[in-house]
Amino acid sequence: MAGTAVYYHPLFLEHDTGDHPESADRLVAVRTRLLAEGDSFEWVEPGPASVEAITRIHIPTYVERVRLLSERGGGHLDWDTAVSLASYEAALHAAGAGIEAVEAATSRGRRSFLLVRPPGHHARPAQGMGFCLFNNIAVAAAHALAELGVERVFVFDWDVHHGNGTQEAFYADPRVLFCGFHLAHHYPGTGATEETGAGAGFGYTVNLPLPHGAGDAAVAAYFHRVVLPLLAEYDPQLVLVSAGYDSLGGDPLGGLTLSTRMTRWMAATLGEACARSQAAGPVCFLEGGYDLGLLADGVAATVRGLGDSAAEGVPVPPTAREERMTDALVSALAPRWGGVLS
Repeated sequence: MAGTAVYYHPLFLEHDTGDHPESADRLVAVRTRLLAEGDSFEWVEPGPASVEAITRIHIPTYVERVRLLSERGGGHLDWDTAVSLASYEAALHAAGAGIEAVEAATSRGRRSFLLVRPPGHHARPAQGMGFCLFNNIAVAAAHALAELGVERVFVFDWDVHHGNGTQEAFYADPRVLFCGFHLAHHYPGTGATEETGAGAGFGYTVNLPLPHGAGDAAVAAYFHRVVLPLLAEYDPQLVLVSAGYDSLGGDPLGGLTLSTRMTRWMAATLGEACARSQAAGPVCFLEGGYDLGLLADGVAATVRGLGDSAAEGVPVPPTAREERMTDALVSALAPRWGGVLS
């Protein structure tokens, strides 16, 4: 395997959101922490994605809207999604990092963490929202399908907020299995268990909502009984992760209680699954996380997990309540995956 890389560009700091939770300070805190970790991974400075690559996911008029808004000095796509003079170029480079990382994953077996902003998983094909301009992970998945000979992509999302934009991009496409946990009844209001895909994509959207306060034990139960069996059955050629650290206990925009130990375990466990099936990845894309210390700790743990040859430690066993919650989820997924999940 070609080792682990961290993708970063100084341009990401120039995406100016003002007095906002999603600020350049986030990347400064993480980069400072990773530099202190030593040289166990490679730093890579990405180039920009092409407009053609972006428009595999986003409609051209929306891409042009972002470009013009940025060119004219900035503004807002909605009440909490800011655009500044440098935002369009920063967003092109954030998406470009994903394209370069999946190319390196498929050709050289390299695992990656993308220290990028603006984030992406809320960006819908025709509308940015939730701090997101272009959907970086969706653009990368679409590039892999169109250009790299990949036929099956597994996208896992561990942000506290549901990745509605990614879900929408591939809702009718069985070439992408979108799966992830999030806090139920939280922004952006999507992600119910009943949202399972449409047409040929029926069953290839798997939402794992969690109640307020859920943490490591509940996620471990979901992994063992849903995520890993799905991965084995789907047999993806590429695994991508929307890595959000607002799911950590104590995040000001969160409501779940995961530990940084769990982020390392998830990264290592997904890495083990990739090794077993000879899939490329994981490639992890930074999404949320708004407590600077927690964010830095969580990303550092994830990068360590990507470098682990095996997942260490045993997650906290689920309580009886969490087992019942998982039973209910498995039953809800039975119409498509009943022969796979138990």
